[in-house]
Amino acid sequence: MVVNRELLIDGKDVPALSGRTAEDLNPFTGEVYATVAAAGPRDVTRAVDAADAAFARWAALAPFDRRAIFLKAADLLDDRRERAAGLMAGEAGATRPWAYFNVALAANILRESAAAITAPRGEVLSAQQEGTLGLAIREPLGVVAAFAPWNAPLILGVRAVAAPLAAGNTVVVKASEDAPIACGLFVADVLREAGLPDGVLNVVTNAREDAAETAEVLISDSRVRAVNFTGSTDVGRIVAARAAAHLKPAVLELGGKNAVIVLADADLDHAVDAAAFSVFLNSGQICMSGDRVLVHDSLAAEFTRRFTAKAATLRAGDPGDPHTVVGPLVSASAAERVAALVEDAVARGATVLTGGGRPEGAVHPATVLTGVPKDAELHYAEAFGPVCVLDTFADDDTAVALANDTENGLTCGIITENATHGLAVARRVRTGIVHINDQSVADEPHAPFGGVKASGYGRFGGRWGIEAFSSTRWVTIATQRAHYPF
Repeated sequence: MVVNRELLIDGKDVPALSGRTAEDLNPFTGEVYATVAAAGPRDVTRAVDAADAAFARWAALAPFDRRAIFLKAADLLDDRRERAAGLMAGEAGATRPWAYFNVALAANILRESAAAITAPRGEVLSAQQEGTLGLAIREPLGVVAAFAPWNAPLILGVRAVAAPLAAGNTVVVKASEDAPIACGLFVADVLREAGLPDGVLNVVTNAREDAAETAEVLISDSRVRAVNFTGSTDVGRIVAARAAAHLKPAVLELGGKNAVIVLADADLDHAVDAAAFSVFLNSGQICMSGDRVLVHDSLAAEFTRRFTAKAATLRAGDPGDPHTVVGPLVSASAAERVAALVEDAVARGATVLTGGGRPEGAVHPATVLTGVPKDAELHYAEAFGPVCVLDTFADDDTAVALANDTENGLTCGIITENATHGLAVARRVRTGIVHINDQSVADEPHAPFGGVKASGYGRFGGRWGIEAFSSTRWVTIATQRAHYPF
């Protein structure tokens, strides 16, 4: 049965003013999973109207009352694990373990945001003026525009709104066209049932052809005071430019070309398992996925044999099959794009060790390549699919140079049994995140999450998320009257 959803504006489910709808396809079957309202510019303005009208009341709500809403929402999300898993499979082709992980982490993001609401914010300042008390106070910005992606829809949908709401802002979400319910409306449903007041969180969905116009109208509205976007670097550049044109701060978490570095002192079994998890989790559709596995010369032959053998056993196909590890990509066109990257690399001299070939619909098998030259598109392009490139290095200097040979800088995994050695390498790798004796994919709600270079700027998570969506205001209290020269 096809699911039908409308826009969420001011606490009400409403159709687009035009009456238009858009189809939301199941990537594995190609069938229509849902229809959603296709917002136009006037709908976006209605959503901002509601958020702006609700701001003063929400910002003034007692912190413990706000915290209670977040904690209840976290429990509700845990309770709806099976519903969420079915939704993620239908919209994004997610396997059940990936969906369960999304639920667990998204619920904990809400709990961490609840804790941040009542955490101390601000400082007492020393004052030059005698008899004056100085304060630095964190205050909400106003309406925040949030762009939520499809690939980890519950995690990133919750993350897009949790810190802004916790800081006292109201939010308008532009949901991804590929998972508009999971990353937008479902998240809003949970918060609404938990007691979030009307208008505090609004969700607009749109037809794919209207995405640019919807984003432009939302960002350019003068009442929107900040933007957050998680997605590709190419689209992130556009969002950043539009926000900058209107002098609005933005938090951007963009693409990655992440490396897993296997040092000579690594445990080989751990390295193989860790690298496979990094590369193939959610079919490689994670900004933190390990596109490149860099292995010390002394381990290269045995690592390559074991890693390739493991990749060859990973079942690809139906996300509903409990044995499936590599589910479908978000669309057949996404699978074609990945296949084209592999074909181009092979045409330029690369070798496929396992996988490759033409995709079946949206399903592309786990694929490992070696010998990918610099003129192949895959050498620098983010694969965003179940594909990785193996390369080798003779020393730390070469490993660092290879890892840094990208415009991106999101995350890195360094596999080693020697933490001191790992830390020495980590300090030279230019990424916003690095994990020593672990792979590249990790996320914790209290940690600062974000990248450098073309992977974006700003940080989600913990107090850093609150700081990103609030401003510091200087306030003084004169405890005695000043003497003025005139």
